[in-house]
Amino acid sequence: MSATLQQKPYKGMAMEGVVARWYARLTAKDAGQFAKEAAAIAGQVPGGSAILEVAPGPGYLAIELAKLGSYRIVGLDISKSFVRIATENATKAGVDVNFKVGNASAMLFEPNSFDFIYCRAAFKNFSEPVKAIGEMYRVLKPGGSAVIYDMLKDASAAAIKEAMKEMNLGWFDSLMTAMIFPVLRKRAYLQSEFKQMVAQTPFATCQIDCKGMGAKVIMRK
Repeated sequence: MSATLQQKPYKGMAMEGVVARWYARLTAKDAGQFAKEAAAIAGQVPGGSAILEVAPGPGYLAIELAKLGSYRIVGLDISKSFVRIATENATKAGVDVNFKVGNASAMLFEPNSFDFIYCRAAFKNFSEPVKAIGEMYRVLKPGGSAVIYDMLKDASAAAIKEAMKEMNLGWFDSLMTAMIFPVLRKRAYLQSEFKQMVAQTPFATCQIDCKGMGAKVIMRK
């Protein structure tokens, strides 16, 4: 396996302060997609389950999921700004989600703590991706599943254009997003690279479902 897959030398733009607030405002416009994803998760994860969202950002998905069942939901994010914003958003929504500051490659949880783990649109930015997958395995309960949903490196320009269209952005946010997406695509992974990384962890194998510009990587313990 290449060193790039083991550890990325560049961690990307820090999502703190004004950058975090801009991202929170931008993604708030995608409320329908978060609700749709939350409903899909709720359809396969029984009530009462312990759920971990890795890198929840402003917390929109976790909050939508909390509205749908009696889950114990924890969000772990390396950004202090996102943890603060997500906590405020959960309070406004009247739901109980515990957002914590922490590193995906060195989680602060005990082994076998969660029934389901979800990581949306953030994995490509992790500096130690293989360690992050290994940590997902460690904190996942036997019989549980972990899902990484992210952009693919070989996503077509047409697929990216369609995804941006669905976001229904204003002119400024459209311009910013158009500039950022090519950078994100370079940081993303191919299906073969996901399989290589998972193979280096106790998960050993994974299922990959592709749609549009992204892929859903499903790992079971």
